[in-house]
Amino acid sequence: MDQSHKVVGVTRSNEDFPHALKVGSHIKPNLELVRSLKPDLIVLGSERFFSSEMQSLVGAETLIYNPVTLDGVLSGVAELGQALECQPRAAKLVAELSALRAQLRPVPRAPGVIFEVTEMPLTIAGRGNIVADIIKAAGGELLAPSSRKLIKFSPEAVLMNRPELYLYQVGPMNRSPSKPLSRPHYARLKAKELAVDQLAFSRANGHSFDLALALNRLFLGEESSLKADL
Repeated sequence: MDQSHKVVGVTRSNEDFPHALKVGSHIKPNLELVRSLKPDLIVLGSERFFSSEMQSLVGAETLIYNPVTLDGVLSGVAELGQALECQPRAAKLVAELSALRAQLRPVPRAPGVIFEVTEMPLTIAGRGNIVADIIKAAGGELLAPSSRKLIKFSPEAVLMNRPELYLYQVGPMNRSPSKPLSRPHYARLKAKELAVDQLAFSRANGHSFDLALALNRLFLGEESSLKADL
């Protein structure tokens, strides 16, 4: 929304605002650093690690931004636009993202998809994860047994679900995963495998719409910005 100049502090895994001060992790924020920045607004994923008591010590307004759907991203953008007093730019961004989603085309048959979050222990994305809505919007079906964000799984359960596409993220949570089809317990897995960027897929933002469009093209058998690692 062209408001990066207003960002004074970020958690340590965020590299989008190089001029901003790192204030710890989202699990263990450094309250003194946060207070020293004298923020007017704190954007939180949840209040789990930044309690109401901590908020009162800082004395700033707070806004929860934690969408798990593309519609949630659009409404979150509108809320942020109001909080940052840039409603016209936020409305323009919502229109741009909606136009991207309008480019999605129907897929004749929804392919089943497993999304690996970590190899060891094997953890997959559940239906409460933004990944699920990205895949659904693209025309696929996330194969997951519950609405939780993250689900401990087993290789046997993966084989029973017979996915056609196995997405496995690479990033801070899954730093050096082996290729799924090279793993002995997946010898009978008949699926395409594709390595994807964790930070791109796990963060619900405008880029989520680009990912849905890239997956949609992949499902349709077209050239996609997501390159399969077969």
